[in-house]
Amino acid sequence: MTRLGRLGTGIGWRPEIAEAVERMPGVDWVEAVSENLCPGHLPESLRRLRERGVTVVPHGVSLGLGGADRPDESRLAALAERAEALGAPLVTEHIAFVRAGGALTASPSLEAGHLLPVPRTRDALDVLCENVRIAQAALPVPLAVENIAALLRWPGEEMTEGQFLYDLADRTGVRLLIDVANLHTNHVNRGEDPARALDELPVEAIAYVHVAGGVERDGVWYDSHAHPVPRPVLDILADLASRVTPPGVLLERDENFPGPGELERELAAIRGTLEEAGAAERGRAAASTEPSAQPAASGTPVLALALALALAPPVGPGLALASTPPRAARRALAPTPAPAAGPDLTSTPPATPAPDPGPGLAPARQRLALTQAALLSALVAGTPVPEGFDRVRAGVQARALAAKRADVVAKVAAELPELLGAGYRAAFLGYARGRPMTGGYRRDALDFAEHLLLAGHPRDARTRRLLRDWWLERSGPAPRSQRPAARLARATRRALLRH
Repeated sequence: MTRLGRLGTGIGWRPEIAEAVERMPGVDWVEAVSENLCPGHLPESLRRLRERGVTVVPHGVSLGLGGADRPDESRLAALAERAEALGAPLVTEHIAFVRAGGALTASPSLEAGHLLPVPRTRDALDVLCENVRIAQAALPVPLAVENIAALLRWPGEEMTEGQFLYDLADRTGVRLLIDVANLHTNHVNRGEDPARALDELPVEAIAYVHVAGGVERDGVWYDSHAHPVPRPVLDILADLASRVTPPGVLLERDENFPGPGELERELAAIRGTLEEAGAAERGRAAASTEPSAQPAASGTPVLALALALALAPPVGPGLALASTPPRAARRALAPTPAPAAGPDLTSTPPATPAPDPGPGLAPARQRLALTQAALLSALVAGTPVPEGFDRVRAGVQARALAAKRADVVAKVAAELPELLGAGYRAAFLGYARGRPMTGGYRRDALDFAEHLLLAGHPRDARTRRLLRDWWLERSGPAPRSQRPAARLARATRRALLRH
């Protein structure tokens, strides 16, 4: 695997804080959501940053590499186009599924509008590995994939998160984007130990690290990206930095943006955490070279004994020794690689993947498709929660998906909350109950407006007329002024609305 060059300390670029990011001292690079960019019309702020030599990395959110279907070619092409337009050294996506149903299940296609966790099973890993290979072949630069936050635990999981990520990187050569805030989220919500995950990770595959804030409500941690970074997240970052110097670390903030001063203080806290962890690790390394720090020579060497115990098979039904060596032990047995001559983020890593299962993967895809469709249908369409899932947590996840859906629709169609005022949110959540999203957020906004109009809402005649005009203007393939041939269709729609 090609050694990664240094990115440094960065921040997620968002239009709301674009000006602040440009003026912020010490920002080495930024990350921008790929789906929010148009390659031919990049925001001027990103253009200016690039001209100053600031690296811009496109971060995808809709590819759904963990889904049962093969990656959509048009989405891959769009991600590749944005990487080239930005001159990016790599692109990133998520280990998640975002849609389900369709041909593999002979059921309607459903959109989650959110990143949902992949079951840590052999089937899911096989499918994910092939999807990652497909994406790597279609992209002009290396790909890194991110671990996600989860509210739910899949029943029947066969691997820990660290084992799942290790095998994924080992089989495909893909790089990893490790989100330490997501490790904290999974610790609170699923009882998973962040230190164990870091123990099992192939740290040499880390491309960069995400840091973000969240909030806890009723024992559930929400990865909101709208709150300050808490101390436990910085502690996990320190643990990671004590094991490896990450090529880059990036602060994410998507909502409730504070002033530039607070963002700069959060970046300073991240830098301070990295420096302290690095200094502590250097101190431990220096101490370990002193003669007094060496293990006693008599008897079995301590390291050899530890590795022998780690590699030993189970010796009794009540013992918890692993039958396969832990990842840390495997790395301890391997020679330390020599450092590369210089940074290189532009070349694709020479992966040595396992043989591609090809057509033989079809049964695994179908099994995964059925389970993901059943879960997503329960979360967005009100069908029963599949056996084995925590029904309370499924309800929490369903409400979180509906709330996010309402928030995003309010952003992509800002006229709707302006027209409906304080009643927008309750009206949208009522509409969304049992009506899953099938065509993205913009389509969802139009369907919501149509639903209100057909139900005779809003009651105020003037507001209803404005909403009708808004819907008519946007519900066709082009603005009304550009489609005179659509007059009959518009008249039909008006008649429907009057009815």
